[in-house]
Amino acid sequence: MASAIKRKTSLTLDAEVLDSAKALEINVSAVAEAALKRAVAEARRKQWLTENADNFAAQAAWHERNGHPLADIMSAPGAASWNT
Repeated sequence: MASAIKRKTSLTLDAEVLDSAKALEINVSAVAEAALKRAVAEARRKQWLTENADNFAAQAAWHERNGHPLADIMSAPGAASWNT
């Protein structure tokens, strides 16, 4: 795995929480980076869902009108829900 380029930044954190983390030998940078990665992924997911909402609605409407194109061969649990 290629190493990521790191950049220094400044954070303002609650002093008591930071002192507790240091006392417990918690790597604050690693925790902050992991939390930021999760936040970025969630923001991208929400953005993608918003950007594609019209497409999802159009697909759902098409399925409502026409049923699922593979309904006749679907054998998974829940397949019956596609048959209208």
